[in-house]
Amino acid sequence: MLCAMTNSLPSVKVEMEGTTKSIKDRYAKLVEGSWFSQFCHGSNPWMARYVYGLIFLVANLLAWAVRDYGHSVLAEMRRLKECKGGKDCLGAEGVLRVSMGCFMFYFVMFLSTAGTSKLNERREFWHSGWWSAKIFMMMMLIILPFLLPAEVISLYGEVAHFGAGVFLLIQLISIISFITWLNDCCQSEKYSDRCQIHIMLLATTAYVVCIIGIILMYIWYTPEPSCLLNIFFITWTLVLLQLMTSVSLHPKINAGFLTPGLMGLYVVFLCWSAIRSEPPEEKCIRKAETAIKGDWLTIISFIVAVLAIVIATFSTGIDSKCFQFRKDEAEKDDVPYGYAFFHFVFATGAMYFAMLLIGWNTHHSMKKNN
Repeated sequence: MLCAMTNSLPSVKVEMEGTTKSIKDRYAKLVEGSWFSQFCHGSNPWMARYVYGLIFLVANLLAWAVRDYGHSVLAEMRRLKECKGGKDCLGAEGVLRVSMGCFMFYFVMFLSTAGTSKLNERREFWHSGWWSAKIFMMMMLIILPFLLPAEVISLYGEVAHFGAGVFLLIQLISIISFITWLNDCCQSEKYSDRCQIHIMLLATTAYVVCIIGIILMYIWYTPEPSCLLNIFFITWTLVLLQLMTSVSLHPKINAGFLTPGLMGLYVVFLCWSAIRSEPPEEKCIRKAETAIKGDWLTIISFIVAVLAIVIATFSTGIDSKCFQFRKDEAEKDDVPYGYAFFHFVFATGAMYFAMLLIGWNTHHSMKKNN
């Protein structure tokens, strides 16, 4: 019997090696193929990134719906003991509850995929497959926070401030990396002549939008000379724009106008998001008194924020090598991106989106489209 077991070991080893080789071959074909083929050819890490991005987007749209349209389900909320007649599950707390469920899902995925380095590991199959189980887990984790007391949600809101700050730092590094790559690509010998006009148009448009945005912030958020904090942040945004342009045009850098223009757009957006998070009763908020009273600006800003966060989270999670101090040569059976870091960015992104929807204020419920 022992002899038979000994003889069977080589065949098992050969079978395992064959399975590993087939996985490598299948993934090698997917890497060389188009994004459409990557998405269609079953469960794989390239398809998984789109699914996780879609789940993240749906969760944040749900948080927005709970904030703005949750009153229509008020009667159902009254059945939940911890909702206190529904008010604690709507507005800011409703957003935080959905965000907490989304955060827990991605944090569980972060813990369960940490250390994954090879394509034939079990944790790789968990990351790239088992979608029915993960969708069920996501639904349960979204429901769970609605059963928790308000004190727990308030504590999560305080932690979310820190998590959102971590996401902003990661996002900033990622966006700088992406803009640098885009600028280098456009200035390469292959595309320099073809993209010259497009670069100038894009850079000029970015600068015009930045200047218009800064002017509008001065008009809307500094109605009185006493609004020193708003004046400080807006002025420093303008200074940063000019500083980035000067550094980019320095002879030793010579990065052109595209890089500071696109970075300026991001900095202006961050400044605008920070200032508009002030409570509406603040005397320095004059937005409601302007001629533009419609909800279109808030709706557009929401759409821009959704796209910016989803794209930034998606690209940062894939390009996790930007945050590695040690650069090792990639092998054929290495995972295409850091799974744990990918999920960590989504987890902190869920916190950031919650802060964006509630205006960074966890102690009041925001009104519809406010």
